[in-house]
This record gives sequence, C-alpha cells and structure tokens, in this order.
Amino acid sequence: MTESDPEPARKPLPARDPPGFLRVVLAVFWSFFGVRKGRDLLADASSIKPQHFIVAGLIGAALVIFSLLLLVRLIIRSTGA
Repeated sequence: MTESDPEPARKPLPARDPPGFLRVVLAVFWSFFGVRKGRDLLADASSIKPQHFIVAGLIGAALVIFSLLLLVRLIIRSTGA
C-alpha cells in the first residue's frame, strides 16, 4: 500500500476590517441574482456575520415584494380597471 500525499496546507484568508453596510447589501443583492464569483463569496462568508446576511436578505426581499406590488398597482391603474 502506498500512502497518499498529505493534503497541501490551505492559505488562510487575509484578515479584513469588518464589512460596511454597503458591502453587505451588495453581497445580498448579487446573491439574489446568483452571479457571485467564488472568491468573492468566500471573502464575504469569512468576513460578514450571518446575522447581517439575514437582516439584509429580509430587507431586500421586502423591497422586491413592495416594488412588485407597486408595479402591479401602476399597471392596473393605467389600464383603467
């Protein structure tokens, strides 16, 4: 039997300052569309607290629902119904 090579050591991600509100909102915004890059996702996951993702996601979802409801009301109003 041959022993496999040991797994190469992974480099730790560099320590970053706590992310600002805009960075959290942008991370959630791009995640809504599913177009995050892998390295950006890893950087955000290592620096942003899960609570911040949850709050920003709930606010983002509420804004999407509100804007869709507003759009539907405007369309219905413009058709004269």
